[in-house]
Amino acid sequence: MLEIVLFVVVLVLALALALVLKKNSELEELLESSRFSKQSQSSKYGKIAEQWIPFAKDFPLDAGNFRFLGSPIDGVSFEEDKIVLCEFKAASSQLSPKQKKIRQLVKDKKVDWLEFRIE
Repeated sequence: MLEIVLFVVVLVLALALALVLKKNSELEELLESSRFSKQSQSSKYGKIAEQWIPFAKDFPLDAGNFRFLGSPIDGVSFEEDKIVLCEFKAASSQLSPKQKKIRQLVKDKKVDWLEFRIE
């Protein structure tokens, strides 16, 4: 009789464990989906905010001289005495490898002018 009771207890515990593991798996999927959604939403908000940064009171350049590009850098400001390539970052975000390469090309003064005429 004791063996039957133990068997039933083990069976009930095994079923309970299976249910807990299934629920855990569902919660992990939901959490991952939420993380992806949050990252996607942050990216969208960032792209919208980038277009307004030149109009912020703390922006050090004339907003009227700024032209938005979006990619691979956010934009260019055509000042009276210089041209400034601009990349806006929030918090701890980093430059992409392509943006780092562009920054290095500017620092190395490897910037050219091309005038191309179609006739």
